[in-house]
Amino acid sequence: MDTAPLSALPAAQAATHLTVEPSILYFGTPVVLLSTENGDGSFNLAPMSSAWALGQTVVLGLGGDGQTAHNLAARPELVINLPTADQWPAVERLAPLTGRDPVPATKAEGCRFEPDKFGAAGLTAEPSHLVRPPRVAECPLQLEARAARVRPDVTGEFVIVEAAVRRVHADARIVVPGTDHIDPGAWAPLLYSFRHYFGLGPELGHSYRTRTPRGPAGPAV
Repeated sequence: MDTAPLSALPAAQAATHLTVEPSILYFGTPVVLLSTENGDGSFNLAPMSSAWALGQTVVLGLGGDGQTAHNLAARPELVINLPTADQWPAVERLAPLTGRDPVPATKAEGCRFEPDKFGAAGLTAEPSHLVRPPRVAECPLQLEARAARVRPDVTGEFVIVEAAVRRVHADARIVVPGTDHIDPGAWAPLLYSFRHYFGLGPELGHSYRTRTPRGPAGPAV
């Protein structure tokens, strides 16, 4: 029997809760591609989905055994590339790859070493302005940054990175003309929810703090 989406259920039906123990808590977070520098001067590219921004700082959660965590501990420069929803196949091509050789035992079964992550994903490396790792040319939003703090999380399995953003590059098509504002109606980020990929649905409304309120004619400039 088909299950109706939660938003379509009467309030009384939607109020029943179960106590569950999910193996993961990716309840809906943006996907980013992190480019970092390897010890030999080559570059690594890795997908991840534990990222959030506070002001000009982006906080990242990484597996402690991954190449990205090792790179940032020694070489703090990175680029935080944000793909669009329709770029999920490229992200998934990266998912079973690692820049670590040999492959760490903590990696999922089927994971393999790949030195050319950009090529394997079908993506293009584009020079950055202020950091050594390249940007992903196909990503419409690219944040050049430097890891200001890298530390283990409370479990010891993961690494928490606080990255200070130094420069933002945005595709002109997602910028409100004549401003520095990203147009939320034009920007379509890729989201990761319980290991499934999603895009955004139609806009429901906006915060009272927005600088780009949208009306019938589009965002105000």
